[in-house]
Amino acid sequence: MALYHIVLFRLKPGVTKAQLNQWTSVANGMVGQVPGLRQLKAGTPLAATAARAKGFDMGLVAILEKPDDLPTYAAHPAHLEVQKLREELCEDTLVYDLEF
Repeated sequence: MALYHIVLFRLKPGVTKAQLNQWTSVANGMVGQVPGLRQLKAGTPLAATAARAKGFDMGLVAILEKPDDLPTYAAHPAHLEVQKLREELCEDTLVYDLEF
């Protein structure tokens, strides 16, 4: 059963579009590097629902093959690079995992 790893980010003031583009590019680059990571999509909320996002300016959904892949994903060097960027750019993060 696949695992949907959903992460919402509240950006620090002053984060630029260029910084977001770099972070998104690095995050998308994990696909094919991290064992078990099937797909990843990252981006800002749609205009139609942005007002309900409670201040979270960006999100991602990573689809892993199975829940047991999450520890490998979390410890992988490619993910640690994304996590380092997250620490630089974000003031808050919310994580929610679902099995499908």
